[in-house]
Amino acid sequence: MGRHKSVVIINIAVFLLMLGMGMIVSLLPQQIINLSGSASSVGYLASAFALPYVLLQIPVGNLADRYGFKPFLAGGYLLCSLAGVIYYLSESSTLIFLGRMVQGGGEIPVWAVAPALLSIQYPDKKGKVMGIYSASLHCGLTTGSLLGVLTSKMWQHGEAFLFFAVLSLVGALLILFSGDTEQQQSLESLPTISSGYIISLFNSSINKIIIAGVLLYGAGYGIFITVIPAFMISVRGCSQISVGIFFMLFYIALSLSQLITGPVSDCKGRKPVMVSGLIMAAVGILTFQYFDLPWFIGLLTLSATGLGGFSIAAMAFLNESVTGSFKGTISGAFYFAWGAGYFFAPMLLGKLGEHSHFEIGFLLIGVLLLLDAAALYVAVNRRVKAVELSSS
Repeated sequence: MGRHKSVVIINIAVFLLMLGMGMIVSLLPQQIINLSGSASSVGYLASAFALPYVLLQIPVGNLADRYGFKPFLAGGYLLCSLAGVIYYLSESSTLIFLGRMVQGGGEIPVWAVAPALLSIQYPDKKGKVMGIYSASLHCGLTTGSLLGVLTSKMWQHGEAFLFFAVLSLVGALLILFSGDTEQQQSLESLPTISSGYIISLFNSSINKIIIAGVLLYGAGYGIFITVIPAFMISVRGCSQISVGIFFMLFYIALSLSQLITGPVSDCKGRKPVMVSGLIMAAVGILTFQYFDLPWFIGLLTLSATGLGGFSIAAMAFLNESVTGSFKGTISGAFYFAWGAGYFFAPMLLGKLGEHSHFEIGFLLIGVLLLLDAAALYVAVNRRVKAVELSSS
């Protein structure tokens, strides 16, 4: 099928999947609190998702490079559909955590493989097409969060989980019956990827700083969808509707920032976008807890905007560091780091929450974001000066 038709199908499929996810994302923290009786358990939602997500990222990316993207994309959507069924049938927190693990495995190709495909199809517009894809993803989450708020009184028995399962299945069918989504590469032309090769990609100081920022991006994303809603419910006494509005603004900020900063980074460079994104993310996370609504949510929205801008520029920057044969692999490495932050940060903050110290965790992540922004700024300036000296 044509390149442009392929892109349209991929964006429609991810929008539908995330539409369903947006409807259930605000239900899961409350469901865990109801079933376990503890707000601190909410942090494990992100960790259960991130465990398979981290362990399988690089293998799935490498296999997609070798065997083609389409079967992995379709399989990911089918696993997400299965997760929705598990959520619907769950009567204990254990089953919800199981569903999150299945979903974590399913979302690997959705987040990592699809952007790799787009970078191959549009080598001169990586930031733009990745931004559009990520915006479609987060636009689905935004719309789903809004629908979740509007239907919160209508669906009282887990119907939203079944809706998520159906939309995920539709996404899988779109991918399966859309025709070829890429040129499958020759197995003989692709060397085996070793752990040493992945490590070598991050030998430069700038790449190490960027991958640290990606880990913090994952940490921020993880606490935004688990720990912060739990903080809002258990500490601030916010209603489910307020939590739904928070999710909606979070996804709007992510999608708009990625849609805008993708082409900006194509034209103005990746590094300024990354530095400014890290600073914005840090400011919001460091300060939000000292304000009441609506400033509380406004500062978190600022932080989400920064995280979105950083993520697209960082993904494009790392994608440009490898040849076309390793796009899936490098995307897997990116989301491996993202998943590590997503796994550990909510778990750590959940433990702090058990002792009424959520605030310490928020301050720690904010300070680390600022330090990474400063380190990246210094590293970029040093490289520029080194280039100037060598050319003079």
